[in-house]
Amino acid sequence: MPNPPDPILLGKSVTTPGSGQVFLQPRLGNRHGLVAGATGTGKTVTLMTLAEGFSRIGVPVFLADVKGDVSGLAAAGSTSDTLQARIDRIGVDGYRNEPNPVVFWDLFGAAGHPVRTTISEIGPALLARMLELNDTQSGVLDITFRLADERGLLLLDLADLRALLNLVAEERKAVSTRYGLVSTASIGAIQRALLRLESDGGDRFFGEPALELADLMRTSLDGRGIINILAADRLVLKPRLYSTFLLWLLSELFEELPEAGDLDKPKLVFVFDEAHLLFDGAPPALRQRIEQVVRIIRSKGVGVYFCSQYPDDVPDEILGQLGNRIQHALRAFTPRDQKALRAAAETFVPNPDLDTVAALGTLGTGEALVSTLQDKAVPMPVEHTLIAPPRCRMGTISDEERSVVRARSPIGAKYDRAVDRESAEEILARRAEQVAEQVQAPPAKEATNGGGIGQAMRDAVFGNGRRQGVVEAMAKQTARTVGSQIGRQIVRGLMGGLFRGGRR
Repeated sequence: MPNPPDPILLGKSVTTPGSGQVFLQPRLGNRHGLVAGATGTGKTVTLMTLAEGFSRIGVPVFLADVKGDVSGLAAAGSTSDTLQARIDRIGVDGYRNEPNPVVFWDLFGAAGHPVRTTISEIGPALLARMLELNDTQSGVLDITFRLADERGLLLLDLADLRALLNLVAEERKAVSTRYGLVSTASIGAIQRALLRLESDGGDRFFGEPALELADLMRTSLDGRGIINILAADRLVLKPRLYSTFLLWLLSELFEELPEAGDLDKPKLVFVFDEAHLLFDGAPPALRQRIEQVVRIIRSKGVGVYFCSQYPDDVPDEILGQLGNRIQHALRAFTPRDQKALRAAAETFVPNPDLDTVAALGTLGTGEALVSTLQDKAVPMPVEHTLIAPPRCRMGTISDEERSVVRARSPIGAKYDRAVDRESAEEILARRAEQVAEQVQAPPAKEATNGGGIGQAMRDAVFGNGRRQGVVEAMAKQTARTVGSQIGRQIVRGLMGGLFRGGRR
């Protein structure tokens, strides 16, 4: 039986003289966590230390790089006198500067491998949130997806969705009779929202090849977990697109991973930076579903770590699920800051040797109040901790260095080139051309031996050519509908099922 992984060193306690090091236990790494603190207090370096620690014990990591400085994980760091003094004070054994195994991703395909999914996979619920639709418009989007299922039409990219919306508009009366009122105003609003999303570059998110989760859960040849870094400096400027993408990815993990039970270490650690963007403007039903996913996904072996300035950026029902806490300094310049500081102090297990409220306002850069889960998943009393430095570069890498890392990635050939196979847009366009050709074609001349009474009798028994074509088309459509309804509703799943009570 393999030995359990070593605990992850976070730093050294300075609460009392002679106190020891502070660790995060790998077997409790899937109990989720929070890294919080004001700007400039060291949150990013702490995230790098965490990611590096998980990677060293063979746990893959996915995190968003909203400022560009997390990319330093791909390059070796450099030692200075100040850094060496911190290493000696903390007592880091075997410290040496080294890079980490990193794969870069980018929704826009510029700073990393493109990340794609299909319209069908993301589902109507998350797409409606991404497009900022109201309830009426979201209902029309639900109907559009249902029609795609029944017609056997693949929705892969925005062009497919536009084509299907046009079909809904053309058949609006029949669709309204069957599913409920569909107005041209709602269809127009959705089309305009798609145009805005496309102008923001969001259309590059939809298409094929779609991201496979197995490619986020890989290890390097030396057994270290791959650190997947999403270039999000441009993406974070589109908060709904950013948060919806990460929520979709979290839901994919929830849907596809099997139950894992208690493990020695997580299967994957998922870091959600700028966590407040996930919850800003989210309706209560959505927040409830997110809370359910966060609570249950730990049984799949996934640890979720939120990063934000204030702990109260995360709703209480989700904050209560975060067992590992790293709280950097909070500056109490405003009444809101003072309230947040007191609330953050109250969330820790008290330490009789530490005034938590006072410490939160006086922590220096690279220091934090830390409480992690220990034996029997009991949180330890809060410790004023000097955070251990990562072994990688604490800063950005150049474009040339990024290109070198990307060029040697083993999955570049799989994702860097888009694939455009036949889907709803092409199928509907071809059908429209066929109808136009039938309308314009001159009537066929009757054969000398096929006209008159004999032809009339055959038409009466078997139907004329047009009627036979309609019957044949209806038969084929029925077969496609049965197959596609079962297949599509199984394949899509995702958060559409979670948010809408299950479309599967």
